[in-house]
Amino acid sequence: MKPTFINIRVLGTTALALLFATSCSDILDEQPRSIYEPTFFQTEKGVEGGITSMYAHLRYIYGQAYYYNSCLTGTDEATYAQSADGNFKDADLSGVGSLTASSSRSDVLWGTAFSNINTANGVLENGSKVGVSEALLAEAHFFRGMDYFLLVQTFGGVPLDLGAGELKFNISTSRTSVRNTVPEVYTKAVFPDLKTAITNLPDNPRVTGGVTKTVARLYLSKAYLTYGWWLENPNNIPTYPECDRTDPDGHDAAWYYQQAYDIATEAIDNPGPYGLMESFYQVNAGPYDRNKEILLYADHTQEDEYYNGGSLSYGSGGAPDNFAGWMMNWNYTDIQAKDKDGNTISPVIRVAEQAYGRPWTRMAPPHGVFTKTFKDKTKDSRYDGTFTTVYRGNWSTNGKDWTTVSGANGIAVAEGEPLLTFLPEDDPNIQYPDGAGNSNTGAGVITGRGDYVMGPSAISRRVYPGLWKLGPYRTDNGTGPGQPNAGSTRPYNIAKFSELYLIAAEAAVKGATTKPDKSARELVNVLRDRAGKWTFNNAENEEMDVDYGSQLTAETPATIDINFILDERSREFYGEGYRWFDLVRTQKWNEYADSYEICGNDKGDRNIVTYTRTIKPGHYLRPIPQGQLDGMEMSADEKKNYQNPEYR
Repeated sequence: MKPTFINIRVLGTTALALLFATSCSDILDEQPRSIYEPTFFQTEKGVEGGITSMYAHLRYIYGQAYYYNSCLTGTDEATYAQSADGNFKDADLSGVGSLTASSSRSDVLWGTAFSNINTANGVLENGSKVGVSEALLAEAHFFRGMDYFLLVQTFGGVPLDLGAGELKFNISTSRTSVRNTVPEVYTKAVFPDLKTAITNLPDNPRVTGGVTKTVARLYLSKAYLTYGWWLENPNNIPTYPECDRTDPDGHDAAWYYQQAYDIATEAIDNPGPYGLMESFYQVNAGPYDRNKEILLYADHTQEDEYYNGGSLSYGSGGAPDNFAGWMMNWNYTDIQAKDKDGNTISPVIRVAEQAYGRPWTRMAPPHGVFTKTFKDKTKDSRYDGTFTTVYRGNWSTNGKDWTTVSGANGIAVAEGEPLLTFLPEDDPNIQYPDGAGNSNTGAGVITGRGDYVMGPSAISRRVYPGLWKLGPYRTDNGTGPGQPNAGSTRPYNIAKFSELYLIAAEAAVKGATTKPDKSARELVNVLRDRAGKWTFNNAENEEMDVDYGSQLTAETPATIDINFILDERSREFYGEGYRWFDLVRTQKWNEYADSYEICGNDKGDRNIVTYTRTIKPGHYLRPIPQGQLDGMEMSADEKKNYQNPEYR
């Protein structure tokens, strides 16, 4: 099932997108343009505008909630929630839908990436001729390499020829297409583009959010790591188009793991303006947006709709809005209490604040997120820095002047105090109601507490901790609710400096020779040490200065394996869209996500059900979008053979 606003582009057609022209300021000055004409890139201004448009294309991928869903739903991080439609149920692979060429939301990537790749082709063909610097053209190399890397991970081999020759700018509609093999995509496009980007990009960004050597090193190291896994193929996962798992350049998997390690650690040792924030909270808290840990982001702003790329008051649920954060946000405004006269009231208001935001209840975290991934919720700050676990009264934002409301056990609760708390562990003292209960959420009570409470085992498809890290942050709310129905005006974070440590650690586990002080365990412990540093406690809503780093690092196993790396990746990047790629790269998708547990759709449903997914080897590639197949003038057999085998 797909919304009607999605347009699927046929390979080789001219891109229909916003084009932005650069200026001498340190931000990108946007100037919309509907189409690229053949002569457009034959001017310096045109080439520079094409490069700037590549930053804009990020908004059509990152923050686009249906693509976001395709990167998470069906993994150990997410399943479909109570209000989910077919977009989410199809992706879960648990028997409630069917993942097909028509239903897969990876179509978002296909259409957006190829349009941008053709733009990059035009820029790179003409840039030097019109006097554009190699440093500026390196940005086009980066984005073309990045897009091809995303595509080859998602679909397998993809076309390098969009109608005018391999990596050539196409200006005419092409109704035929031939897919290159995985090794060809990596060795002809991904690696050369990213290596050129490393050579020619500056150490410091030319504009706010611009790409640099460090950004390119992260992507190249991850591409080498991924290709190493592909060559090794430990679980005999099929590839398509079919080809031998041999490298055209004659290298083996071990060589690529070493390259991944060397480039990632080089980036760590030569960070430029980047580095780790003091605490995990600071990485994801709205006031720290665009911080030194964020290497790449799809930018937005509350200052101007034009520059934001979408309405500042109401999001329609389509790109370029940043609306991914709505998906794993339950309807917390269902929480009820009593006023002084005993009337039922709604004391928790929808507001444009990071802990709240717009609830859509389309995706939900399975129980394993709380019992396995974030098992340590006391020392490790990443659980608290990922989820909203406490919902507080905020009724004055809706014009109510209640002094207090009556919460659990009839106890008076003032504004700003907890009304509903998701406890870190189950508590035998919780007295749960039948059905929704007085809180209207199914939460229980503990004697002496004014907040309703729920343990991890009661988390359901309808009521669960919200995804705090993607929540909105605005400074124009005043004393009211602000604009919680708008898309988030925060940047959507795409790449983080912290990932370099985990890329290098994974490569080391795969056999790379390590440098002093940079073994797999030492690299992972850099992030675990930081995870132990608390500067703010979201659950308590107060500053905190406690350091459990030494305890967390002492608990790290002496020998790190891939599973530990994957667990750490989920703790660092939970809910950000990494997980499907991580599980597919390491061929651990079945091991981690074949089954999951969660309670049902109704408030008060505490019946834990185990769901089984059918994840076949062919599912490790997504289907070529039906719109692509429909747009090609090829025979039925040719179209069938163009499609990945699982989806024919």
